[in-house]
Amino acid sequence: MTALPMAGPRLPGLPPQAQASLPPQSNPGSSQPPQGVLREIPPAILCKIGQETVQDIVSRSMEIFHLMRATQLPNGVTQSHAVYQDRFHKLQEHLRQLALLFRKLRLLYEKCAETTAELGETPSELIPYLGEEAPGFQVDPCGFTAQWERQEVFKKVKQKNQEMKLLMDQMRNLLWDVNAMLTLRK
Repeated sequence: MTALPMAGPRLPGLPPQAQASLPPQSNPGSSQPPQGVLREIPPAILCKIGQETVQDIVSRSMEIFHLMRATQLPNGVTQSHAVYQDRFHKLQEHLRQLALLFRKLRLLYEKCAETTAELGETPSELIPYLGEEAPGFQVDPCGFTAQWERQEVFKKVKQKNQEMKLLMDQMRNLLWDVNAMLTLRK
C-alpha cells in the first residue's frame, strides 16, 4: 500500500476538522506554520483546544499530587540516592510539562480574545457577578409561556411534596402505633 500525501500542515492539538480547513504551507521545509494560519482557526475550535489543555493541566496536577503523596519523608530512614533522584526528575518533568501547558493555555486565551474582540461584549457583560444587576434583555413571547409553564410545574411539585409529607406523617404514626402494640404485648 502507498501512503497518501498530507494535504496541509499538521498542528499538534488541533482536531482534524480544523487542520483540513488550513491552507497548505508555502514553505514545506519549515516546521513552523505561516503567520496567517492561526488567524483562520475559528474561536470555537480554540476554545475546545483550551478545554482539552485545561483537562491536561488538571490530570498533570493530579499526577504531581500522587507523586508527592507517594514520596516518603526522610524520617531518619536512608533511601537510596537513585530512588530519590528518579522521583526528583519525574517531579521536575511534570512541573516542566505543567508550565508548558499553562503557556499554551495563555496563548490560546489571548488568541481567542483577539479573534472575538469584534463581538463587542466582554465576559462581564455576558455573566453578571454576584450582587450585580443583570443587563436588560429583550424577552420574547416564548419566554412568558415558558415562565408560566415553569410556575405550573412548580405548583404541581409543591402539591406532590405536600402529599408525600402527609403520607410520611401517616406512615410514621402507623409505625408508632405498631411499636406501641408490640411493646404492650410483651
